[in-house]
Amino acid sequence: MPIMLLSCLCILVLVLPGPCFTAPAFIPEGERSPSTEPQIDLKLATEYLQQYYNLKKEPFGRRKRSWPSFTSKVKDMQIFFGLNTSGVLDSETLEVMRSPRCGVPDVEDYSQNQGTRWNKNIITYSIGRYTRDLPRSTVDSLVESALSVWARASSLTFVRSYTRNADIMVEFVTYEHGDLYPFDGPRGTLAHAFGPGEGIGGDTHFDDAEHWTTGQQGFNLYLVAAHEFGHALGLKHSRNPESLMYPTYNSPRPVNLLSREDVANVNALYGPNRSRPNYLSRYGWSAQHNPWLSGPQFPRLMQNKCAADLTFDAVSTLGDATFFFRETYLWIKHNKQYDIKEGPITNFMPKIETNIDAAFWVPRRSTAYLIHESMFWTVKGSLVKGKPRPLSHFGFPAWVQDVDAAVHIVKTGRTLFFIHDIYWSYNENRRIMDIGYPKYISEDFPGLNTTISAAVHKEGFIYFFVGPQVYKYDYTQKHIVGVEKANTWLGC
Repeated sequence: MPIMLLSCLCILVLVLPGPCFTAPAFIPEGERSPSTEPQIDLKLATEYLQQYYNLKKEPFGRRKRSWPSFTSKVKDMQIFFGLNTSGVLDSETLEVMRSPRCGVPDVEDYSQNQGTRWNKNIITYSIGRYTRDLPRSTVDSLVESALSVWARASSLTFVRSYTRNADIMVEFVTYEHGDLYPFDGPRGTLAHAFGPGEGIGGDTHFDDAEHWTTGQQGFNLYLVAAHEFGHALGLKHSRNPESLMYPTYNSPRPVNLLSREDVANVNALYGPNRSRPNYLSRYGWSAQHNPWLSGPQFPRLMQNKCAADLTFDAVSTLGDATFFFRETYLWIKHNKQYDIKEGPITNFMPKIETNIDAAFWVPRRSTAYLIHESMFWTVKGSLVKGKPRPLSHFGFPAWVQDVDAAVHIVKTGRTLFFIHDIYWSYNENRRIMDIGYPKYISEDFPGLNTTISAAVHKEGFIYFFVGPQVYKYDYTQKHIVGVEKANTWLGC
Protein backbone atom coordinates (compact mmCIF):
# COMPACT_ATOMS: atom_id res chain seq x y z
CA MET A 1 0.00 0.00 0.00
CA PRO A 2 1.53 3.37 -0.97
CA ILE A 3 2.65 5.67 1.78
CA MET A 4 0.36 8.71 1.91
CA LEU A 5 1.52 12.28 2.43
CA LEU A 6 -0.10 12.66 5.79
CA SER A 7 1.23 10.76 8.74
CA CYS A 8 0.17 10.64 12.35
CA LEU A 9 3.21 11.22 14.49
CA CYS A 10 3.09 10.35 18.14
CA ILE A 11 5.32 9.34 21.01
CA LEU A 12 3.87 6.82 23.43
CA VAL A 13 6.49 6.58 26.13
CA LEU A 14 6.86 6.62 29.82
CA VAL A 15 10.56 5.77 29.50
CA LEU A 16 12.47 5.89 26.20
CA PRO A 17 15.70 3.93 25.77
CA GLY A 18 17.47 6.88 24.22
CA PRO A 19 17.10 10.53 23.23
CA CYS A 20 14.20 11.60 21.04
CA PHE A 21 15.42 12.53 17.58
CA THR A 22 13.69 14.89 15.20
CA ALA A 23 11.41 13.17 12.69
CA PRO A 24 12.42 13.33 9.03
CA ALA A 25 11.26 16.53 7.40
CA PHE A 26 8.09 16.44 5.28
CA ILE A 27 8.89 16.06 1.59
CA PRO A 28 6.14 16.81 -0.98
CA GLU A 29 5.23 13.93 -3.26
CA GLY A 30 6.63 15.61 -6.36
CA GLU A 31 10.02 15.94 -4.69
CA ARG A 32 10.31 12.39 -3.41
CA SER A 33 13.16 10.69 -5.20
CA PRO A 34 16.30 8.90 -4.07
CA SER A 35 18.87 11.42 -2.95
CA THR A 36 21.94 11.85 -5.17
CA GLU A 37 24.01 12.44 -2.05
CA PRO A 38 24.68 9.10 -0.27
CA GLN A 39 25.84 10.85 2.90
CA ILE A 40 22.46 12.59 3.23
CA ASP A 41 20.69 9.25 2.78
CA LEU A 42 22.94 7.63 5.37
CA LYS A 43 22.40 10.42 7.90
CA LEU A 44 18.63 10.23 7.40
CA ALA A 45 18.61 6.43 7.76
CA THR A 46 20.84 6.46 10.84
CA GLU A 47 18.66 8.95 12.70
CA TYR A 48 15.51 7.10 11.60
CA LEU A 49 16.79 3.75 12.87
CA GLN A 50 18.06 5.27 16.11
CA GLN A 51 14.65 6.72 16.83
CA TYR A 52 12.37 3.91 15.69
CA TYR A 53 14.48 0.71 15.76
CA ASN A 54 16.82 1.29 18.73
CA LEU A 55 19.99 1.52 16.67
CA LYS A 56 22.84 2.29 19.09
CA LYS A 57 25.10 5.23 18.36
CA GLU A 58 28.42 4.16 16.85
CA PRO A 59 31.47 5.04 18.94
CA PHE A 60 33.33 8.13 17.80
CA GLY A 61 30.23 9.33 15.93
CA ARG A 62 31.12 7.55 12.67
CA ARG A 63 28.41 6.20 10.35
CA LYS A 64 29.26 3.22 8.14
CA ARG A 65 26.89 1.68 5.65
CA SER A 66 28.58 -1.68 6.22
CA TRP A 67 28.18 -1.51 9.99
CA PRO A 68 26.58 -4.94 10.81
CA SER A 69 24.19 -3.54 13.41
CA PHE A 70 23.11 -0.87 10.94
CA THR A 71 22.31 -3.44 8.24
CA SER A 72 20.39 -5.56 10.75
CA LYS A 73 18.24 -2.61 11.76
CA VAL A 74 17.57 -1.73 8.12
CA LYS A 75 16.28 -5.28 7.66
CA ASP A 76 14.09 -4.95 10.77
CA MET A 77 12.57 -1.83 9.32
CA GLN A 78 12.06 -3.44 5.90
CA ILE A 79 10.37 -6.45 7.51
CA PHE A 80 8.02 -4.22 9.49
CA PHE A 81 6.89 -2.32 6.38
CA GLY A 82 6.76 -5.35 4.12
CA LEU A 83 9.63 -4.18 1.93
CA ASN A 84 12.30 -6.23 0.17
CA THR A 85 14.50 -7.45 3.04
CA SER A 86 17.91 -6.63 1.58
CA GLY A 87 19.45 -4.53 4.34
CA VAL A 88 20.30 -2.01 1.61
CA LEU A 89 19.06 1.58 1.46
CA ASP A 90 17.20 1.18 -1.80
CA SER A 91 14.81 3.81 -3.14
CA GLU A 92 11.69 2.18 -1.64
CA THR A 93 13.25 1.99 1.81
CA LEU A 94 14.38 5.62 1.65
CA GLU A 95 10.91 6.61 0.50
CA VAL A 96 9.41 5.19 3.69
CA MET A 97 12.10 6.77 5.83
CA ARG A 98 11.43 10.19 4.31
CA SER A 99 7.72 9.97 5.04
CA PRO A 100 6.33 11.67 8.16
CA ARG A 101 5.21 9.06 10.64
CA CYS A 102 4.37 8.30 14.24
CA GLY A 103 7.22 8.86 16.66
CA VAL A 104 6.63 5.62 18.56
CA PRO A 105 9.30 2.97 17.83
CA ASP A 106 7.98 0.06 15.80
CA VAL A 107 9.69 -3.06 17.15
CA GLU A 108 11.18 -2.24 20.55
CA ASP A 109 9.42 -1.91 23.86
CA TYR A 110 9.27 1.82 24.32
CA SER A 111 7.42 2.04 27.62
CA GLN A 112 7.63 0.27 30.93
CA ASN A 113 3.87 0.00 30.70
CA GLN A 114 3.79 -1.27 27.14
CA GLY A 115 0.74 -3.46 26.63
CA THR A 116 -0.86 -2.38 29.89
CA ARG A 117 -4.35 -1.01 30.28
CA TRP A 118 -6.28 1.37 32.43
CA ASN A 119 -7.61 -0.52 35.45
CA LYS A 120 -11.09 0.80 34.79
CA ASN A 121 -13.51 1.12 31.92
CA ILE A 122 -14.76 4.64 32.57
CA ILE A 123 -11.99 6.99 31.50
CA THR A 124 -12.03 10.74 31.95
CA TYR A 125 -10.56 13.25 29.54
CA SER A 126 -10.07 16.99 29.59
CA ILE A 127 -9.09 19.58 26.99
CA GLY A 128 -6.62 22.22 28.11
CA ARG A 129 -5.05 24.55 25.58
CA TYR A 130 -6.83 24.78 22.23
CA THR A 131 -5.59 25.38 18.70
CA ARG A 132 -6.44 28.62 16.92
CA ASP A 133 -7.02 26.75 13.64
CA LEU A 134 -10.52 25.56 14.58
CA PRO A 135 -13.40 26.83 16.74
CA ARG A 136 -13.34 25.40 20.25
CA SER A 137 -16.69 23.72 19.68
CA THR A 138 -15.25 21.94 16.64
CA VAL A 139 -12.21 20.73 18.59
CA ASP A 140 -14.51 19.50 21.37
CA SER A 141 -16.64 17.60 18.87
CA LEU A 142 -13.69 16.06 17.02
CA VAL A 143 -12.03 14.92 20.23
CA GLU A 144 -15.23 13.24 21.40
CA SER A 145 -15.72 11.66 17.98
CA ALA A 146 -12.18 10.26 18.05
CA LEU A 147 -12.76 8.77 21.51
CA SER A 148 -16.11 7.38 20.38
CA VAL A 149 -14.29 5.36 17.71
CA TRP A 150 -12.84 3.27 20.54
CA ALA A 151 -15.97 3.41 22.72
CA ARG A 152 -18.10 1.88 19.96
CA ALA A 153 -15.64 -1.01 19.62
CA SER A 154 -15.18 -1.80 23.30
CA SER A 155 -16.66 -1.63 26.77
CA LEU A 156 -15.00 1.75 27.37
CA THR A 157 -16.89 4.89 28.30
CA PHE A 158 -15.30 8.32 28.06
CA VAL A 159 -16.50 11.15 30.28
CA ARG A 160 -15.35 14.71 29.91
CA SER A 161 -13.85 16.40 32.94
CA TYR A 162 -13.21 20.11 33.35
CA THR A 163 -10.24 19.69 35.69
CA ARG A 164 -6.59 18.91 35.05
CA ASN A 165 -6.87 15.60 36.91
CA ALA A 166 -8.37 13.71 33.98
CA ASP A 167 -6.90 10.40 32.78
CA ILE A 168 -6.34 11.76 29.27
CA MET A 169 -5.29 15.41 29.13
CA VAL A 170 -5.49 16.91 25.62
CA GLU A 171 -3.29 19.92 24.85
CA PHE A 172 -2.23 21.92 21.79
CA VAL A 173 1.36 23.03 22.37
CA THR A 174 4.56 23.89 20.48
CA TYR A 175 8.24 23.07 20.77
CA GLU A 176 9.36 22.55 24.41
CA HIS A 177 6.19 22.01 26.42
CA GLY A 178 7.23 20.33 29.64
CA ASP A 179 7.34 16.59 28.90
CA LEU A 180 10.94 16.20 27.63
CA TYR A 181 9.72 15.48 24.10
CA PRO A 182 9.63 18.86 22.31
CA PHE A 183 7.82 19.32 19.04
CA ASP A 184 9.80 20.34 15.98
CA GLY A 185 7.59 22.88 14.21
CA PRO A 186 5.57 22.49 11.01
CA ARG A 187 5.68 19.28 8.98
CA GLY A 188 7.51 17.20 11.54
CA THR A 189 6.03 15.38 14.50
CA LEU A 190 2.29 16.03 14.59
CA ALA A 191 1.37 14.70 18.01
CA HIS A 192 2.36 12.28 20.72
CA ALA A 193 0.58 10.33 23.44
CA PHE A 194 1.64 8.54 26.60
CA GLY A 195 0.43 5.09 27.60
CA PRO A 196 -1.89 4.31 30.53
CA GLY A 197 -0.49 5.25 33.91
CA GLU A 198 -0.28 7.84 36.64
CA GLY A 199 0.80 11.42 36.08
CA ILE A 200 1.48 12.07 32.43
CA GLY A 201 0.11 8.65 31.46
CA GLY A 202 -2.62 8.91 28.83
CA ASP A 203 -1.88 12.54 28.04
CA THR A 204 -2.10 13.46 24.37
CA HIS A 205 -0.35 16.48 22.87
CA PHE A 206 -0.82 18.02 19.42
CA ASP A 207 1.75 20.27 17.79
CA ASP A 208 0.02 23.62 17.33
CA ALA A 209 2.61 24.59 14.73
CA GLU A 210 0.71 22.31 12.33
CA HIS A 211 -2.39 23.35 10.40
CA TRP A 212 -5.30 21.43 11.94
CA THR A 213 -8.44 20.94 9.85
CA THR A 214 -11.59 18.85 9.58
CA GLY A 215 -11.02 17.78 5.97
CA GLN A 216 -8.43 16.61 3.47
CA GLN A 217 -6.25 19.73 3.59
CA GLY A 218 -3.69 20.26 6.32
CA PHE A 219 -3.86 17.61 9.02
CA ASN A 220 -7.22 16.11 9.92
CA LEU A 221 -7.54 16.42 13.69
CA TYR A 222 -10.18 13.68 13.99
CA LEU A 223 -8.00 11.05 12.29
CA VAL A 224 -4.79 12.00 14.10
CA ALA A 225 -6.60 12.08 17.45
CA ALA A 226 -8.19 8.67 16.89
CA HIS A 227 -4.73 7.14 16.33
CA GLU A 228 -3.25 8.96 19.32
CA PHE A 229 -6.02 7.83 21.66
CA GLY A 230 -5.28 4.25 20.63
CA HIS A 231 -1.81 4.70 22.11
CA ALA A 232 -3.27 6.44 25.18
CA LEU A 233 -5.32 3.27 25.75
CA GLY A 234 -2.23 1.04 25.52
CA LEU A 235 -2.24 -0.14 21.88
CA LYS A 236 0.98 -0.67 19.92
CA HIS A 237 1.68 0.01 16.29
CA SER A 238 0.40 -2.44 13.70
CA ARG A 239 2.10 -3.76 10.57
CA ASN A 240 -1.26 -3.88 8.82
CA PRO A 241 -1.70 -0.87 6.48
CA GLU A 242 -5.48 -1.13 7.00
CA SER A 243 -5.11 -0.62 10.74
CA LEU A 244 -5.67 2.76 12.35
CA MET A 245 -2.56 1.95 14.42
CA TYR A 246 -0.29 1.63 11.36
CA PRO A 247 2.69 4.02 11.82
CA THR A 248 1.90 6.07 8.73
CA TYR A 249 -1.48 7.71 8.55
CA ASN A 250 -3.61 6.89 5.53
CA SER A 251 -6.00 9.53 4.20
CA PRO A 252 -8.73 9.28 3.22
CA ARG A 253 -9.66 6.36 5.43
CA PRO A 254 -12.79 4.18 5.18
CA VAL A 255 -15.91 5.18 7.09
CA ASN A 256 -15.16 2.57 9.73
CA LEU A 257 -11.74 3.68 10.96
CA LEU A 258 -10.92 0.54 12.90
CA SER A 259 -9.76 -2.67 11.25
CA ARG A 260 -10.69 -6.06 12.69
CA GLU A 261 -7.23 -6.14 14.22
CA ASP A 262 -7.80 -2.80 15.99
CA VAL A 263 -11.11 -4.01 17.40
CA ALA A 264 -9.58 -7.31 18.55
CA ASN A 265 -6.68 -5.51 20.24
CA VAL A 266 -8.80 -3.03 22.17
CA ASN A 267 -11.19 -5.84 23.15
CA ALA A 268 -8.23 -7.85 24.45
CA LEU A 269 -7.47 -4.99 26.83
CA TYR A 270 -10.95 -3.83 27.81
CA GLY A 271 -13.51 -6.35 26.61
CA PRO A 272 -16.13 -6.07 23.85
CA ASN A 273 -18.91 -3.54 23.60
CA ARG A 274 -21.88 -4.29 25.84
CA SER A 275 -25.24 -2.56 25.74
CA ARG A 276 -25.54 0.42 28.03
CA PRO A 277 -28.72 1.50 29.81
CA ASN A 278 -30.96 4.07 28.19
CA TYR A 279 -30.80 6.90 30.68
CA LEU A 280 -33.48 8.86 28.82
CA SER A 281 -36.28 6.40 29.53
CA ARG A 282 -37.38 8.54 32.46
CA TYR A 283 -38.20 11.27 29.95
CA GLY A 284 -40.57 8.98 28.09
CA TRP A 285 -38.09 8.31 25.29
CA SER A 286 -37.45 4.70 24.42
CA ALA A 287 -35.55 2.86 21.73
CA GLN A 288 -38.80 1.36 20.53
CA HIS A 289 -40.29 4.75 19.72
CA ASN A 290 -37.05 6.64 19.09
CA PRO A 291 -34.57 4.49 17.19
CA TRP A 292 -32.05 7.34 17.31
CA LEU A 293 -31.65 6.62 21.01
CA SER A 294 -31.12 2.89 20.69
CA GLY A 295 -27.77 1.20 21.06
CA PRO A 296 -24.88 2.39 23.21
CA GLN A 297 -25.33 5.71 24.92
CA PHE A 298 -22.25 7.84 24.46
CA PRO A 299 -21.13 10.47 26.96
CA ARG A 300 -22.23 13.94 26.01
CA LEU A 301 -19.75 16.61 25.19
CA MET A 302 -21.98 19.57 25.85
CA GLN A 303 -21.77 22.50 23.48
CA ASN A 304 -23.08 25.88 24.51
CA LYS A 305 -26.48 25.64 22.90
CA CYS A 306 -27.55 28.94 24.49
CA ALA A 307 -24.74 31.04 22.99
CA ALA A 308 -26.17 34.30 21.65
CA ASP A 309 -24.42 33.81 18.30
CA LEU A 310 -25.44 30.14 17.85
CA THR A 311 -26.00 29.20 14.21
CA PHE A 312 -27.02 26.02 12.42
CA ASP A 313 -25.82 24.59 9.10
CA ALA A 314 -29.01 22.57 8.56
CA VAL A 315 -32.33 21.99 10.33
CA SER A 316 -34.90 19.34 9.50
CA THR A 317 -37.69 17.35 11.03
CA LEU A 318 -37.10 13.59 10.98
CA GLY A 319 -40.18 11.75 12.11
CA ASP A 320 -41.34 13.19 15.41
CA ALA A 321 -38.06 14.96 16.17
CA THR A 322 -36.18 17.97 14.86
CA PHE A 323 -32.51 17.66 13.98
CA PHE A 324 -30.13 20.63 14.23
CA PHE A 325 -26.75 20.27 12.51
CA ARG A 326 -23.76 22.49 13.21
CA GLU A 327 -20.38 21.49 11.77
CA THR A 328 -19.91 17.86 12.88
CA TYR A 329 -22.26 18.23 15.86
CA LEU A 330 -25.94 17.37 16.19
CA TRP A 331 -28.82 18.21 18.53
CA ILE A 332 -31.99 16.10 18.42
CA LYS A 333 -35.10 17.60 20.00
CA HIS A 334 -38.19 15.46 20.40
CA ASN A 335 -41.19 17.55 19.36
CA LYS A 336 -43.23 16.55 22.42
CA GLN A 337 -40.47 16.41 25.04
CA TYR A 338 -38.10 18.91 26.58
CA ASP A 339 -34.98 16.76 26.67
CA ILE A 340 -32.38 17.21 23.93
CA LYS A 341 -30.01 14.46 22.80
CA GLU A 342 -26.71 15.79 21.49
CA GLY A 343 -23.23 14.83 20.39
CA PRO A 344 -21.10 14.30 17.27
CA ILE A 345 -23.11 13.24 14.23
CA THR A 346 -21.18 9.96 14.15
CA ASN A 347 -22.66 8.98 17.50
CA PHE A 348 -26.06 8.72 15.83
CA MET A 349 -25.09 8.07 12.20
CA PRO A 350 -21.70 6.32 12.12
CA LYS A 351 -21.62 6.40 8.32
CA ILE A 352 -21.60 10.21 8.26
CA GLU A 353 -18.29 11.71 9.31
CA THR A 354 -18.68 15.15 7.74
CA ASN A 355 -20.71 18.25 8.41
CA ILE A 356 -24.19 18.56 6.87
CA ASP A 357 -24.91 21.63 4.71
CA ALA A 358 -28.64 21.11 4.17
CA ALA A 359 -31.34 18.61 5.13
CA PHE A 360 -35.02 17.98 4.41
CA TRP A 361 -37.70 15.45 5.28
CA VAL A 362 -40.31 13.96 2.94
CA PRO A 363 -43.03 12.61 5.28
CA ARG A 364 -44.92 10.48 2.76
CA ARG A 365 -41.74 8.50 2.14
CA SER A 366 -40.62 8.63 5.80
CA THR A 367 -37.28 9.61 4.32
CA ALA A 368 -34.77 12.36 5.05
CA TYR A 369 -32.04 13.62 2.77
CA LEU A 370 -28.79 14.98 4.23
CA ILE A 371 -26.58 17.02 1.90
CA HIS A 372 -22.85 17.62 2.15
CA GLU A 373 -21.32 19.63 -0.69
CA SER A 374 -22.14 17.81 -3.96
CA MET A 375 -23.37 14.56 -2.36
CA PHE A 376 -26.33 13.46 -0.25
CA TRP A 377 -27.28 10.58 2.05
CA THR A 378 -30.71 8.97 2.27
CA VAL A 379 -31.99 8.26 5.79
CA LYS A 380 -34.90 5.84 6.10
CA GLY A 381 -36.35 5.26 9.54
CA SER A 382 -33.23 5.49 11.69
CA LEU A 383 -30.74 4.09 9.19
CA VAL A 384 -28.48 5.71 6.64
CA LYS A 385 -29.20 3.74 3.47
CA GLY A 386 -26.37 2.87 1.12
CA LYS A 387 -23.63 5.19 -0.07
CA PRO A 388 -23.90 8.94 -0.72
CA ARG A 389 -25.17 9.94 -4.16
CA PRO A 390 -24.48 13.04 -6.30
CA LEU A 391 -26.78 16.07 -6.33
CA SER A 392 -27.29 15.53 -10.05
CA HIS A 393 -29.83 12.88 -8.95
CA PHE A 394 -32.25 15.77 -8.39
CA GLY A 395 -31.58 17.25 -11.83
CA PHE A 396 -29.10 19.96 -10.89
CA PRO A 397 -26.64 21.09 -13.57
CA ALA A 398 -23.03 20.04 -13.10
CA TRP A 399 -21.94 23.47 -11.82
CA VAL A 400 -24.05 23.09 -8.67
CA GLN A 401 -21.63 21.69 -6.11
CA ASP A 402 -23.27 22.67 -2.84
CA VAL A 403 -26.59 23.67 -1.30
CA ASP A 404 -27.06 26.23 1.49
CA ALA A 405 -30.49 25.07 2.66
CA ALA A 406 -33.39 22.83 1.65
CA VAL A 407 -36.98 22.49 2.80
CA HIS A 408 -39.89 20.28 1.77
CA ILE A 409 -43.40 21.79 1.58
CA VAL A 410 -45.93 19.01 2.18
CA LYS A 411 -48.91 20.97 0.80
CA THR A 412 -47.32 21.59 -2.60
CA GLY A 413 -45.22 18.42 -2.78
CA ARG A 414 -42.19 20.58 -3.62
CA THR A 415 -38.70 20.66 -2.16
CA LEU A 416 -36.97 24.03 -2.37
CA PHE A 417 -33.19 24.18 -2.65
CA PHE A 418 -31.50 27.49 -1.76
CA ILE A 419 -28.06 28.29 -3.16
CA HIS A 420 -26.59 31.73 -2.57
CA ASP A 421 -29.14 34.19 -4.04
CA ILE A 422 -31.16 31.71 -6.14
CA TYR A 423 -33.38 28.69 -5.51
CA TRP A 424 -34.79 25.64 -7.30
CA SER A 425 -38.16 23.92 -6.95
CA TYR A 426 -38.15 20.11 -7.15
CA ASN A 427 -41.37 18.17 -7.82
CA GLU A 428 -41.25 15.20 -5.42
CA ASN A 429 -44.20 13.50 -7.14
CA ARG A 430 -42.69 13.52 -10.61
CA ARG A 431 -39.12 13.60 -9.30
CA ILE A 432 -38.00 16.34 -11.68
CA MET A 433 -37.09 20.01 -11.36
CA ASP A 434 -39.91 22.43 -12.09
CA ILE A 435 -39.58 24.39 -15.32
CA GLY A 436 -38.37 27.98 -15.06
CA TYR A 437 -35.87 27.50 -12.24
CA PRO A 438 -33.60 28.71 -10.75
CA LYS A 439 -35.21 31.96 -9.66
CA TYR A 440 -33.97 34.76 -7.43
CA ILE A 441 -34.79 34.31 -3.75
CA SER A 442 -35.40 38.04 -3.23
CA GLU A 443 -38.10 38.10 -5.92
CA ASP A 444 -40.17 35.19 -4.61
CA PHE A 445 -39.37 35.68 -0.90
CA PRO A 446 -39.57 39.44 -0.25
CA GLY A 447 -37.57 40.43 2.80
CA LEU A 448 -34.95 37.69 2.39
CA ASN A 449 -31.97 39.40 0.79
CA THR A 450 -29.15 37.30 2.18
CA THR A 451 -27.76 33.77 2.07
CA ILE A 452 -29.91 31.29 3.98
CA SER A 453 -28.15 28.97 6.43
CA ALA A 454 -30.98 26.48 7.02
CA ALA A 455 -34.74 26.10 6.56
CA VAL A 456 -37.52 23.97 7.99
CA HIS A 457 -41.29 23.81 7.39
CA LYS A 458 -43.54 23.61 10.44
CA GLU A 459 -47.24 24.21 11.03
CA GLY A 460 -47.76 26.01 7.74
CA PHE A 461 -44.75 28.33 7.99
CA ILE A 462 -41.21 28.19 6.64
CA TYR A 463 -38.56 29.09 9.20
CA PHE A 464 -35.45 30.52 7.58
CA PHE A 465 -32.25 30.45 9.65
CA VAL A 466 -29.98 33.35 8.73
CA GLY A 467 -26.96 33.45 11.03
CA PRO A 468 -28.19 33.58 14.63
CA GLN A 469 -31.63 34.86 13.51
CA VAL A 470 -34.70 32.86 12.49
CA TYR A 471 -37.35 34.40 10.23
CA LYS A 472 -40.87 32.99 10.42
CA TYR A 473 -42.17 33.24 6.85
CA ASP A 474 -45.76 33.09 5.65
CA TYR A 475 -45.34 31.25 2.35
CA THR A 476 -48.89 32.11 1.22
CA GLN A 477 -48.81 35.82 2.00
CA LYS A 478 -45.16 36.18 1.00
CA HIS A 479 -43.89 38.11 4.00
CA ILE A 480 -42.00 37.72 7.28
CA VAL A 481 -44.32 37.46 10.27
CA GLY A 482 -41.79 37.05 13.08
CA VAL A 483 -38.11 37.03 14.06
CA GLU A 484 -36.43 35.09 16.88
CA LYS A 485 -33.00 33.83 17.95
CA ALA A 486 -31.82 30.43 16.73
CA ASN A 487 -30.96 29.31 20.26
CA THR A 488 -34.63 29.56 21.31
CA TRP A 489 -35.21 26.43 19.23
CA LEU A 490 -33.09 24.54 21.75
CA GLY A 491 -35.07 25.86 24.69
CA CYS A 492 -32.90 28.90 25.54
